[in-house]
Amino acid sequence: MLPIIHHPDYDAATIGDDHRFPMRKYTLVARLLAERGYTFEQPKHAAQTALERAHSETYVRAVLTSQLDPKHARRVGFEMTPAIAARTCASVGGTELAARRALETGQAVNLAGGSHHADFEGGAGFCVFNDVAVAALSLLQEGRVDRIAVVDLDVHHGDGTARIFADDPRVFTASLHCEQNWPREKPPSNLDVGLEKGTEDEAYLAAARSLVTETLETSKPDLVFYNAGVDPHTDDRLGLLALSDQGLKARDALVAQACQDCGIPLVGVLGGGYSKDAEAVAERHTYLIEAFQKFT
Repeated sequence: MLPIIHHPDYDAATIGDDHRFPMRKYTLVARLLAERGYTFEQPKHAAQTALERAHSETYVRAVLTSQLDPKHARRVGFEMTPAIAARTCASVGGTELAARRALETGQAVNLAGGSHHADFEGGAGFCVFNDVAVAALSLLQEGRVDRIAVVDLDVHHGDGTARIFADDPRVFTASLHCEQNWPREKPPSNLDVGLEKGTEDEAYLAAARSLVTETLETSKPDLVFYNAGVDPHTDDRLGLLALSDQGLKARDALVAQACQDCGIPLVGVLGGGYSKDAEAVAERHTYLIEAFQKFT
């Protein structure tokens, strides 16, 4: 079976559906998959030492002790409480575990993660700690891999990840996003493709195929992290692109197929999804599992 990582703390913070970030989608995704016969492995919370590989010691300590200043908390989008700290540490630990399982089995998915707006100085845009960056740096430090690629197909530019790895030749960052969408400042990834708002399936998939091909050929990675945000969907309230359900399914299959063809281990993380209907968002996140399962 495909290794799937989940922790109850992914939904530890009580945030209602009126909030733009649909926190309960994590419980809903796990419930949908459990009903379909999938089982999960539970990660440990990320260690403070691991978090400090990608983030400043001052920021990490402020989050873990619920002492982040209000201005920075507003930038993140959450009041910094013990529950928020618990959920983000569980999420980072989930991506670390998924990465290790992918190296063992070829593919794995964390049913959270993709917090790509968090950089060394701190969080932003509902992203507290950058789980992919922490996991990548942990594996590199342990000598498990030499080269890593991050394929970020969330609708928003992966600015935090780009900043963290700007001067690190071991990590190749690639971002396919809506050019007119937030964040306004988009620091350069190794490969950036900005799409016009309203882009539909055919043009999007052509761009995704080109980006994935160039990333794998250029970086020759030992491991790929894939941010599979479902916010490019036409019904997403923060997306501005116009993918259909079939477009999202084809995108996830494209990434899985490309890595399978090259024999590169692949880690999937959920990324964003902001439709008002949390159940619909959860269903779209299951497309990632369907795509990976075909190649397990």
